[in-house]
Amino acid sequence: MDFKLNKGSCCMGKKGCSKIQNTKLNTYDWLCDVPDAENATDYVEVQFKNTRKGYFLNSSKIPLEKGDMVAVEASPGHDIGTVTLTGKLVLLQMKKNNIRTGEGYEPKKVYRKAKPTDIEKYEEAKAKEHATMIRSRQIAADLGLNMKIGDVEYQGDGNKAIFYYIADERVDFRQLIKVLAEAFRVRIEMKQIGARQEAGRIGGIGPCGRELCCSSWMTSFVSVATGAARYQDISMNPQKLAGQCAKLKCCINYEVDAYVEAQKRLPSREIVLETKDNNYYHFKTDIFKREITYSTDKSFAANLITISAERAFDVINMNKKGSKPVTLEADTKPQPPKRDAQDILGQDSVTRFDSVKKKKKKRPAGNNGGNNGNGGGNNTNAAAGGEGGNNRPANNKQAGNRPVNNDRQQPGDRQPGNENSNRPSGNNNGNKGGNANNNGNNGNNNRNNNNRNNRNRQKPKGNNDKQANNDRPQQQAKPGNKPENKPEA
Repeated sequence: MDFKLNKGSCCMGKKGCSKIQNTKLNTYDWLCDVPDAENATDYVEVQFKNTRKGYFLNSSKIPLEKGDMVAVEASPGHDIGTVTLTGKLVLLQMKKNNIRTGEGYEPKKVYRKAKPTDIEKYEEAKAKEHATMIRSRQIAADLGLNMKIGDVEYQGDGNKAIFYYIADERVDFRQLIKVLAEAFRVRIEMKQIGARQEAGRIGGIGPCGRELCCSSWMTSFVSVATGAARYQDISMNPQKLAGQCAKLKCCINYEVDAYVEAQKRLPSREIVLETKDNNYYHFKTDIFKREITYSTDKSFAANLITISAERAFDVINMNKKGSKPVTLEADTKPQPPKRDAQDILGQDSVTRFDSVKKKKKKRPAGNNGGNNGNGGGNNTNAAAGGEGGNNRPANNKQAGNRPVNNDRQQPGDRQPGNENSNRPSGNNNGNKGGNANNNGNNGNNNRNNNNRNNRNRQKPKGNNDKQANNDRPQQQAKPGNKPENKPEA
């Protein structure tokens, strides 16, 4: 048997070793670091094949550690086993398993540590177990016995064999013992085990995906009744309720106490709820939601209505007072609570990184005309005050339509009569040049026409601003024109 040391922080951690396979036979010595716990008793725990364990007295004071192979007393002869527990924890295990050590109960003793010759005999006897089991099954079948021999265990010295069998009914195996004794020349002992013990000995994986409870940690098996399944409202399907042992699953009993306790806080299933329309009988109960479903018929589901446990108690109290509600459901249905938290999953949309094309809003024609009119006013100010650089229109970027600027004249060479001679053909809009004042006054009349012309044509307005800036000296030379160039209020 393989063992591993517990690498704990305590100085006596090596004495708390445990088996590599964590089965129900494994016992961890949690008292290993308690002072004088090792010398508290002379009893040791010895493990044999399957789930068989025994407690023996080390009267010879042999120094034993966990994992040692020892020869212990048996009837007849001796047996070979492995020490699995020593110290004070052995007394607690003996108390748990109801092992009596008082007067009249002489304990069996530990003879010695197993010698090489003892181990050789033990290995030879162990090698014959499988062949003996197959032969014994054939003998039982020939005798017509309704039983199944599940396993065979030889004693360490090979003088005795234990046959484990399963049988649903009482079996008279006296003739079988005689035949087996003649066939194998050993002392025969028969032990009956249940289906759950057999499943635990074989092992397996349950429907929950874990190792079977009977093969991992369960040592005592309690009978399971179908009433436990009814309390939990489990469908009475034998294929789902039965385990690998063909019996009811042991895990059905795990939560039945919680269901019974919760059922006490709910109305009785036998109470009939009376309303002005019908009488309602219990159909099913949801323990977790505390909701009860009632039916108008006692034998099958008809007109099912689900109400809360509080509403059921209210109806029962009303019936006790002699009054009947109009309906079984409450008059006002409770509103579900509003959730203030945001939906995090909703924010992580798959298309959150896709580019969305925004539609351009079309401006009404009246607003554009007003802007053109203001533009004309600004150009007037540019001609008057020399601030045309701040009133550049949006169409200045289109430099491809600019007029030829080679004919520009210096402010000193320019003549008053030639102010409009080099202007582009955009003078028809009334927003530039020397006609800015007159067209500015008539801007309200020509707004729609200017807007249409601006849509169809792209006027070069950048040069007009420059021309307005070039006219500064000429405008400054005419002080009489300044009041006329002010924009109208």
